[in-house]
Amino acid sequence: RRGVHLIPNILTTGNLFSGLAAVVFVFHGKFEAAAIAILIAMIFDVLDGTSARLTNSTSEFGVEYDSLSDLISFGLAPGLLIYAWALKSPGMLGAAVMFAYVACGALRLARFNVMGNSGDNRFFIGLPIPAAAGFISTFYIFDKHIAQLSEAILPYVVIALSLLMSFLMVSTVKYRSAKQLKFQGHHHFMYLVWTVLILVSVMAYPQLMLFMICLGYAGSGLL
Repeated sequence: RRGVHLIPNILTTGNLFSGLAAVVFVFHGKFEAAAIAILIAMIFDVLDGTSARLTNSTSEFGVEYDSLSDLISFGLAPGLLIYAWALKSPGMLGAAVMFAYVACGALRLARFNVMGNSGDNRFFIGLPIPAAAGFISTFYIFDKHIAQLSEAILPYVVIALSLLMSFLMVSTVKYRSAKQLKFQGHHHFMYLVWTVLILVSVMAYPQLMLFMICLGYAGSGLL
């Protein structure tokens, strides 16, 4: 049992390591590497929760450790990324927007821990912080390779999107949880086909498709 409990926490450590790597990359001006490190942290975050549920090794320690790691990887790291990349020119306004994003992420995590399993497990209340961080990271990659917004416009777009993510995280908007998804048996083949098509699209156009996936999920709650 002790070995089983160790597996999710090792994956959570991978999440934390990736988030800290993103912070280091930001300090060295390697913004794309930082964005990719945040996306890797998202993978670790999915794996640690999945492994804990599959092995029935969920613990209070693991929940708290996961939240602390999430605050670094999906709160602090994206906040530093948007500030160093686009929010230095607005001065204190840019710093305030960065603080709002990190603070709302911390509030989102605290509320999630307090609420626990109360309510409908099919939905998250508010945008999960990994989804907000994924949106920020994929938007940077999308802008660098495709949109290439001018320096005059970019800060205001990033301010608007960052504040929107901050609001969605602390809102009461419901987002579907993948943990409780149930697929109809007679549609399994079509689900597989759609999965293959999405994977092929991501492989062919990763800079666009990853951003579109994160944008679609962020907008799904509002819809």
